[in-house]
Amino acid sequence: MNFKVAARLAGRELRGGLAGFRILLGCIILGVAAIAAVGTIRASIEAGLSEKGAELLGGDAEIGLTYRFATEDERAWMDAQADTVSEVVDFRSMAVVRDERALTQVKAVDGAYPLLGDVGLDPAMPLGAALDGEGELPGAVMAPALIARLALEPGDVVRLGTQDFVLMAALVDEPDGAAAGFALGPRTLVRTTALQASGLLQEGTLFSTDYRLNLPEGADLAALKSEAEEALGTSGIEWRDAREGAPGISEFVNRLGAFLVLVGLSGLAVGGVGISSAVRAYLARKTATIATLRTLGADRGTVMATYFLQIGALGGLGLVLGILLGAGVPVALSPIIEARLPVPAQFAFYARPMAEAAIYGALAVLIFTIAPLSRIEEIRAASLFRDGGSDGRRLPRWPMLAVIGALTALLLVAAAAFSGNLRLTLWTAGGILGALTLLWLAAWGVQALARLARPLARARPAIGWALAAIGGPRSTAAPTMLALGLGLTVLAAVGQIDGTLRGAITGNLPDRAPSFFFVDLQADQMEGFRDLTEADPDVSRVDSAPMLRGMITAINGRDPSEVSDSHWVLDGDRGLSYAAASPDPVTKGTFWPEDYDGPPQISFAEEEAMELGLDLGDEITVNILGRDITAPITSLREVDFSTAGIGFIMVMNPGALMGAPHSVIATVYADAGAEARLLREVSNTYPNVTGIPVKEAIDRVAELLKGLAAATSWGASATLLTGFLVLIGAAAADQNARVFEAAVLKTLGASRARILASLALRAILLGAAAGAVALGAGALGGWAVSHFVMEVEYRILWPSALIIIGAGVLVTLLTALAFALRPLGARPAQVLRARE
Repeated sequence: MNFKVAARLAGRELRGGLAGFRILLGCIILGVAAIAAVGTIRASIEAGLSEKGAELLGGDAEIGLTYRFATEDERAWMDAQADTVSEVVDFRSMAVVRDERALTQVKAVDGAYPLLGDVGLDPAMPLGAALDGEGELPGAVMAPALIARLALEPGDVVRLGTQDFVLMAALVDEPDGAAAGFALGPRTLVRTTALQASGLLQEGTLFSTDYRLNLPEGADLAALKSEAEEALGTSGIEWRDAREGAPGISEFVNRLGAFLVLVGLSGLAVGGVGISSAVRAYLARKTATIATLRTLGADRGTVMATYFLQIGALGGLGLVLGILLGAGVPVALSPIIEARLPVPAQFAFYARPMAEAAIYGALAVLIFTIAPLSRIEEIRAASLFRDGGSDGRRLPRWPMLAVIGALTALLLVAAAAFSGNLRLTLWTAGGILGALTLLWLAAWGVQALARLARPLARARPAIGWALAAIGGPRSTAAPTMLALGLGLTVLAAVGQIDGTLRGAITGNLPDRAPSFFFVDLQADQMEGFRDLTEADPDVSRVDSAPMLRGMITAINGRDPSEVSDSHWVLDGDRGLSYAAASPDPVTKGTFWPEDYDGPPQISFAEEEAMELGLDLGDEITVNILGRDITAPITSLREVDFSTAGIGFIMVMNPGALMGAPHSVIATVYADAGAEARLLREVSNTYPNVTGIPVKEAIDRVAELLKGLAAATSWGASATLLTGFLVLIGAAAADQNARVFEAAVLKTLGASRARILASLALRAILLGAAAGAVALGAGALGGWAVSHFVMEVEYRILWPSALIIIGAGVLVTLLTALAFALRPLGARPAQVLRARE
């Protein structure tokens, strides 16, 4: 092989311009740009979270306590470490204005809040002045959504518990709001001292207290965390610091970004089909040139290197343009994106996502060009004297297949390394490979069916011509179905999963879920509460249970992180209760007798116990209100959380918890028409009690799912757009064959209308086949995710399914019609004479 000669020949051929390579470039640019864009947005959010970690957290460090305030010793330790300490109390309550009520997430603060950042109010005023209120009433500021819902204006009076507040302003910017996570209601901000007479912060009520610490310059956060755990660790504290001010958001962004990048790989896979087709079509046009080079003595290696360098140069150009487009668009649109993001972001060009996109793109180009380039060795000098090259083998020789396999494995290794999730990578890769295989088999099946059905359409020439084109040797069935099918498959799967989840959440509510959760009920209020609710003819059922919160601090004497570092049961505090009789079916072990008065015992939820590797006899240490309680697991229960009713991971015997301050949680099942009246009566009678409408909470969750589905759909849309480019490339490559076909048909007396009908029919048939196969693959993927991951009943959603099939038909039809003008305008004599 003479590399210098190959480079010179490649340079000469590239001087002819990019004709024939536009589809190849488009596929590379789109696939790389989608990955680079997702990576750039993810990196920008990570940079924003890192830069403003302390502001998001509300201080350099934070110590969280569950349903209690810090003791004098704990507060003294914090004061000794920090320059300033701010106490923030967070809980849910009902905001009451005359006969209107709305759930709100209340943040009660002290005079030091906020330690970092500024609270934005409308009308603008200092936070201290707003919380001072007017006259004898303390002030409150509320989120605009809550103000609108209650039809409030500044100066109006709103009640929280038994305390009246005057609305002073709208809360338009909360510096630490993004780190608060998911909330069931809009925010209300008040002073903690103003709640003393409200009845909302009694012992046992559900609230959390966070102590934000403004530390001296140069404080060692890691060392201070260790000191805090040593000094306060037995009291059930949760430590966070500015190194990761919003860990939940950061983890969510990383996981969603990794998933969307993997979805973007499906776009590269579709683009790879287009790249391979474009290279194959280009080499077919160069058969005479290659044969001439072989005649003049060029060896196979030199000829192969000539065209490899051409494709490599164009691939490199596509990579650069794709990276610039993918990274540049988010940066250019950063003001718009930042305005819509709930978290800070610093948009810039980041090396990691650009390198990631470049690696993915380069590997994809290599994988999909080696096979068509290997056909060059089959073109011999004799091809100058024959029509076309050798039919040759359909697959490359085994050394080339080995190289393709190695590059594919390298791509998977890179994907796993970049995403940080091997299982997700393998599932995604398996799904893409499975869908491509299914689509290729479907294309082969469609061609076979077309050949079988052609004799049946002899009386209908347009249908017969369409079937002949689909089943013929130069059929575009494979590229059409591969190009469209994968993008439609992803869209179908997303639509089916999203619809199934939202249906599972909302569709079963009338029969299975309660109307309200009532929290913070005191023990001495329960008799009156039951009399009020059970006497109501519109109430069908009332359930209640003692409610405490506790954090698992040890399992068999070991740190919980040594057992599992990612299970949700070990992430923060969990609800627990006590009962004399089991509230759920016991599946293993024995529940304590109703008159049991011995040492503490725990009954654990069976499914979660299995996930954590727990069994009977294992000892669990739970910190409740600063006190560690260690007890063995003596039974496992089957807890059905899907009913949205009361369910606890851990239940203990009454003697273990009855003496601890706690409240009662109750669920009420009522007719929909009576819910507003019932909520009003309960909140008027018990102002300290918070009613949480279950349907509203479900709607909030469904809205989050809708956002996730939308993000995934955008990723799938990039795949579909790439498929559309591949489809255009296939149609363009097939243009000469269609022109010749039209010329022959016209010679035989066919009208333009019949030829157009034939072109449209073949597009409709292929589009419908691609849509149907995509629907089947998407439905299969949707069922697998719904059944094995989400564990919900799967039902196919036919409106979404029909849209997918319709999209396949529409896209192929529009493409066929766009490329129909030249065949319809062909002059038979001119075309047939040129063919001789």
